[in-house]
Amino acid sequence: MEKTIRSVFIGEVCDLPEKLGKTVTIGKKEVAVFKMENGTITAIENRCPHKGGVLAEGILSGEYVFCPMHDWKISVKNGKVQAPDVGCVQTYPVQVKGDQVYVLIRE
Repeated sequence: MEKTIRSVFIGEVCDLPEKLGKTVTIGKKEVAVFKMENGTITAIENRCPHKGGVLAEGILSGEYVFCPMHDWKISVKNGKVQAPDVGCVQTYPVQVKGDQVYVLIRE
């Protein structure tokens, strides 16, 4: 069965705090959305692959978020955990149309 892509409106650019995460629930998925210092907006799965820490509550530094539970460093661009730790989280494409932000979800 072929999956479709759904564009989900999650808010205005001005609603997203810079360098902080925001939790967005889309269906059964919990997504962490980040507005980086350069204005780029990214979206990743909101659970650390280590112990399930809420990534939207982590500290954002550059393109990495630090899990608030055990300080794992995870790229908000590609979802990969930085070595020596291993693992990854799902990433989601983001579209900005004017001032509106959309996350693209495969269903």
